[in-house]
Amino acid sequence: MKPAKSPVISLFFSTIIVLAVISIGVIWYNSNAQTSEIKFETPPSAEGQPTLGAQNAAVTVVEFGDFKCPACKSWGEGVFPALITDYIVTGQVKFVYINTNFHGEESRLASLAAEAVLKQSLESYWLFHKALYDEQPPHQNHDDVWITEEKILDIGSRVEGVDLELLQYSLENKTERAEVEKDDRLVEEYNINLTPTIMVNGITVEDPFDYERIKELIEKELEGSKEDE
Repeated sequence: MKPAKSPVISLFFSTIIVLAVISIGVIWYNSNAQTSEIKFETPPSAEGQPTLGAQNAAVTVVEFGDFKCPACKSWGEGVFPALITDYIVTGQVKFVYINTNFHGEESRLASLAAEAVLKQSLESYWLFHKALYDEQPPHQNHDDVWITEEKILDIGSRVEGVDLELLQYSLENKTERAEVEKDDRLVEEYNINLTPTIMVNGITVEDPFDYERIKELIEKELEGSKEDE
C-alpha cells in the first residue's frame, strides 16, 4: 500500500515541470559549477532538520539550499516535483533540507524564519518553504533586497498554522540562531560550495538538474538496501 499523500506533498506534486524554469536554473548553476560526484562515508544527519516523506525510507536525499538562490528555486520547481512523484510518495525516499546561507544576511534571515516556523509545525514549514521560494523575484533581479522581516511576516500570514506573533518574536530575538549555525557547520563539514547541492545517501550529485542521474543513484541505493535485508 502506498503511503497516504499529505496536503503538503500534494502542494509540491501539483507544481508543473516547466522546461524554461529548469533551463534558467541549469544555465545559472553551470556558470558557477565547480563540483564533482563525491561519496561521504557518513551522510548529513537528518536530526532536527525539516524532512518530507517516510522517516524509515531506505534512501535519504538531502538538498543544501538557499532561499535567495535562483538555481534552488528552479530545482524546486523543475526537479523536486518529479522526485516527490517517483519516490517520496511511494515511501522509498526521505527528503531533507539544510539551510545554506551563501547570499548573506537575507539568506540568514530566511533561514532563521524557516527554522522558527519548523519549530511551530513541520507541515507549516513546508508550506512556508514553498511560499518563500515563490516570492523570489525573477532571476535578473535576484540581487535586489527582497527578504525582509516585513516580507517574511507577510508570507507567514498566508501560511496555515503559522503563529505570526511567535514568528515575529523569533526573528527579533534570533531564537533559532543555534539551528542555523548547526547548518553552517554542516555546510563547512561537507565542503558545500554551490547551491543547490543534492546528495543521495551521502553521494553528491555532480549536476543537480540531471534527474536521470539522481534516479540512477536512488535505484542503486534501493537495490543495495534490498540485498542487505
